[in-house]
This record gives sequence, C-alpha cells and structure tokens, in this order.
Amino acid sequence: MHVGHTGVDGVPCWIAAAATGALKLKIAETARLRLRQLTLDDAPLVLALLSDPDFIKNVGDRGVHSATDARRYIESGPLASYERYGFGLYLVELKSPADEIGMCGLLRRDTHADVEIGFALLPRFRRQGYTLEAARAVVHLATGPLGLTRIVAIVAPFNLASIRILETLGMKYERQVNYAPDGSESSLFVLATATKGSAH
Repeated sequence: MHVGHTGVDGVPCWIAAAATGALKLKIAETARLRLRQLTLDDAPLVLALLSDPDFIKNVGDRGVHSATDARRYIESGPLASYERYGFGLYLVELKSPADEIGMCGLLRRDTHADVEIGFALLPRFRRQGYTLEAARAVVHLATGPLGLTRIVAIVAPFNLASIRILETLGMKYERQVNYAPDGSESSLFVLATATKGSAH
C-alpha cells in the first residue's frame, strides 16, 4: 500500500506499507530529510546520540556507553517496537549531502498508555530546523497512516528548545508527571486530533 502526495510544511512523499509487509526501511521523506528504520549497523550514531551530555541532561542516561550497548538498545528498543507495534524511533538522515543526523519517532512505554513522540539530533545539526521538520513528518505518519488520535511528549521543564518545537507542532501542555525512574518531574504535552465522524 502506498499512501502519499506532496504535502505541506515540507512533508511530501509518504510511504506506508506496513500492513502488507512491504515496508522495509524507508518511512518518509521531507524537503531535506529521509526517515528510515534503524538497523544494528546504526550503532555508532545511536552511541553518539545517547552518550551526548545534552541528551543525558535533558532526557536521561539510557545506559548506552559502548557499541555493544548501542546495538542492544536498537535491538530491544526500536527493532522490537517495529515488530510489536508497527512503529518506533527512526533514523533521520540528510538527503543532500547524505549524512545521518539523529533519531525521531514514536514510542510506547510501560510507564503510561499513550504513544509518545521523541527526537534527538547530534549537536552540529541542531538549530537548523531539522528537528521540527522530522517531527512534523512523524506527526503526519501518526495521525495519517497510523490513525492515532492522541500523541504525547514528555519533556524536562527546563528543556526550552524541545518545548518550543512541541508547541510549534500544536502540542499543548497538560500537566506535570513523574514517569522518570529517578522520580523527577516532567512536563506532559498532548496533541489530540478529532476522531473520524466527530463533530467539529
């Protein structure tokens, strides 16, 4: 199944064939980016992302401190999520010049029932609009082919850069939550779309 057309906000070319098993790697393209499924070969990028001091400060220490850790994270995280839920975190790469720059995608955690959007880019690719462009693509995937009517984001209250991105996506602050293993407070942002057949 191919679902796609030239969209708005730099989000064209949807490819969504998970229902038939035809979808292997590529998930979406935007004006500047390509999103694809992660593989174990992406361990060096995952290690760089998850060991970045800003990631550890804003998101947390995921215990990824070696290539072996990174491969284990990919296998038990994104790859398991693709198999179980049909979505997960995706690798984000520049189309021209070709370069791997980060991750963005959807997560379902044991700590809460909602599907969560998450993103992380390498430091040198931040503040260039790439995170927002990738996140918009993921929102289109979630609310379009995947049919989700509610997406959340969990963000540290001091992570103002990520909060600005969430607000630009149309997500609204809902409340403070305590989902982190250390008990620290996070801000819950929500994007809720109308269900089919609902009144407007």
